[in-house]
Amino acid sequence: MSFVEYGDTIKDGDTAIVFLGHESMFPVKVQHGTVTQTKYGVIRHSTDLIGKKYGSKVTCSKGGWVFILHPTPELWTMNLPHRTQILYSTDISIITMMLELKPGSIVCESGTGSGSLSHALIRTVAPTGHLYTVEFHQQRAEKAREEFREHGVEHLVTVTNQDVCKNGFGVSNIADAVFLDIPSPWEAIGHAKSALKAEGGRICSFSPCIEQVQRTCLAMEEYGFTEINTLEILLRLYNVRTISLQIPDLGKAAEDNSSTGFDSSNPSHQGSPCANLQQGTVQFKSGVPLREVVGHTGYLTFATKS
Repeated sequence: MSFVEYGDTIKDGDTAIVFLGHESMFPVKVQHGTVTQTKYGVIRHSTDLIGKKYGSKVTCSKGGWVFILHPTPELWTMNLPHRTQILYSTDISIITMMLELKPGSIVCESGTGSGSLSHALIRTVAPTGHLYTVEFHQQRAEKAREEFREHGVEHLVTVTNQDVCKNGFGVSNIADAVFLDIPSPWEAIGHAKSALKAEGGRICSFSPCIEQVQRTCLAMEEYGFTEINTLEILLRLYNVRTISLQIPDLGKAAEDNSSTGFDSSNPSHQGSPCANLQQGTVQFKSGVPLREVVGHTGYLTFATKS
């Protein structure tokens, strides 16, 4: 099982996603002889999972059922154990695009955190690229190495436990892109420039506060970065629903109905468009934004090495 290569069959040791619904899912490590409890009953790994195909519908002991999905970076982002605050797919998608990543790219990242962005970067640069990720906290770095090994991507990533602001990324003049998610990114801009390739490398810094953005932009200018710009990505969902609105009286509805021989008393005409016109209302589908939406997550500052 690998997060960057799809596997058809569930095997012992795989990480799978138990899908109960769009708002209810969780990861499970498949192990022979193990059981997993759900609200629909027990899932027995030996008989219900191992050897079955990903995407299978599995019946639990109480008669309910779940789907077993192959893990992807998007599903992992929604279900991973949080060691730190994470980036979600909305920000990850724009980061991947603006850093111009592709298979074979070399990327430097700090800090690793819970590995949400790391998994997406690894999939993007696979199979010939590489991710160099730096984590200041020793236990988080060790846990990240363990997860990358379990997820079959350890050959695509190098995890380093050090302070990127003092010691850098451990590489020089090879990276196509650098990503910073640290409290003081302006202190790491010089090391990021050293890690980037000679010309044209891209850098991105994620910061929740505008004061951090201001200091980071000043540092980027000092080190000669160009095309500096800052984005804020806000996700706004819409509900599609049927609404009724009154039709304005233009003085022709009664005349048109009489000329066409329309009989509003006829039951067969009650559901027709003319009936709606006679009643003075019309129904149509409309997209309405939710009353509550997800607000600010952070600012994304991008720049190019000149």
